[in-house]
Amino acid sequence: MDYTFSKREKLKSKKLIEKLFTEGKSVSKYPLKLIYVKADLNDEVKVQAGVSVSKRNFKRATDRNRIKRLIREAYRLNKNFIFNNIQTQYAFMFLYIGKQIPKNYDEINKNMIKLMQKFIDNEN
Repeated sequence: MDYTFSKREKLKSKKLIEKLFTEGKSVSKYPLKLIYVKADLNDEVKVQAGVSVSKRNFKRATDRNRIKRLIREAYRLNKNFIFNNIQTQYAFMFLYIGKQIPKNYDEINKNMIKLMQKFIDNEN
């Protein structure tokens, strides 16, 4: 398993993002929330993922970008956990619902692992 987050794994389709927020299910582990929906993806990837941080809670773009970077890195290093436990294709959107900037990467990584475990439990 490679630990990359390539261009075809990134969620960019406006139709798919809209479908995520209208029909998607969610699981959360504070301060992260995962919205997911089964999708028919053109590429041979199992999951396409996107990351979002609220502008309402974090006014400065540098803060939002740092949080998104931390979430993407935690997903990139732990995505094999999901890939080994699912058979169908999904679209994911990770939302940061916390009010404070995370102190370090370990806090995000620990919650990302728990969030993925919740997702696997819900789908099986």
